[in-house]
Amino acid sequence: MIGIKVVYGATWCPGCARLIAYLDEQKVTYKWINIDADPEALKIVEKINDGKKRVPTVEFTDETFMVHPTQEEIAKKIGLIKDMGLDFHDLIIIGGGLAGLNCALYAAREGHDIVVIEKSGIGSPNAYIQILDDYPGFVDAIDGVELTKRFSKQAKAIGVEFLTSTEVVDILFRGSHLMVRTTAGRSIGGKAVLSATGRKYRMLHIPGEKELLGYSVHYCATCDGVFYKDKEIVIIGGGVKAHEDAIFLSRFARKVTIVGRSDVWKAPCELRRLVSEKENIELIKNHKAIEFLFKDKHVLNGIKFYDKKSDKEVIFKADGVFVSIGYTPDVDFSVGLFNYNDDGFIETNTNLMTKTPGLFAAGDCRTCCTHQPILAAGDGIAAAVIIHEYLLNKKKEKRLKA
Repeated sequence: MIGIKVVYGATWCPGCARLIAYLDEQKVTYKWINIDADPEALKIVEKINDGKKRVPTVEFTDETFMVHPTQEEIAKKIGLIKDMGLDFHDLIIIGGGLAGLNCALYAAREGHDIVVIEKSGIGSPNAYIQILDDYPGFVDAIDGVELTKRFSKQAKAIGVEFLTSTEVVDILFRGSHLMVRTTAGRSIGGKAVLSATGRKYRMLHIPGEKELLGYSVHYCATCDGVFYKDKEIVIIGGGVKAHEDAIFLSRFARKVTIVGRSDVWKAPCELRRLVSEKENIELIKNHKAIEFLFKDKHVLNGIKFYDKKSDKEVIFKADGVFVSIGYTPDVDFSVGLFNYNDDGFIETNTNLMTKTPGLFAAGDCRTCCTHQPILAAGDGIAAAVIIHEYLLNKKKEKRLKA
């Protein structure tokens, strides 16, 4: 059987921390090497990644490598697909973030049999949250992944089952129940299903973006910002994420330029104030990104913008670019069972139910959610209460028919 030989990583890398936590949870043996403390290991990583310091880089016993692997990719590679106890449940929850875990916790306390399916690892949907400094009860702030780990520990203690490292590919409506199919080849039935899949980074979809992705074009400031120490960075976006990323990246970069396409900055006053206090952050309005220029497939040669005021195309130079234009819902399955708004978020009624009976949505994947962690958690609790009533009514209907 193929195993993991070495995990090359760094202490500053959030992805490394998540991978290590997952491997430890699964009791996988491996050797950890910090590339910042081992020059020879750094050379190996740079050789594998065309000169880039990309971590985590995983070396397997069959002498192959994976860079930035998902937990599902790791699980498939080494034959680590966790099984579940039951093939039919009262409630199937898709997503192991704040909404999904809170729903699982509260619904399980009502005596329902529940499974949580998460394509990465528990807490991974909150990986984009570096620090939660406004979550009630935590004066000194808390990491988003750490918070969800605490919730999952509570849920496991009262019998919630977890299926990680596998992805839902489809949901089928069977009239009396719903069926969820996964990439692990499982078909799991449920009286109710909750989609709590959260959100993912929004892309620009302009020329050059895919070619430079992971080299000079990035989406996660906390993951890749450290690569740009004493360098110049352009952030594309004008909202909350762009301002938050700029504040974080200003700790490393010599200069950070926020470029927005509108003539208005769409961030709260406090965020704008914090940005204005940073001497190495510049703001430019009314510029729309239209192309990433590159010398070869790995080297950024400039960002082409359309200047709305001058009605001309201009080119900005930078060592790296962070696309910070927000998020899209992380829903890639069962298009026919949901209604979506123009931005792709799932539409629900006031009871969080979609157009399909028994199929609910909560948290950042649905409309009306304001993408605040505390509200996603609250959405999950509300879903638990509503689904509990739904399941009780189904039981009553079954008794009446009998």
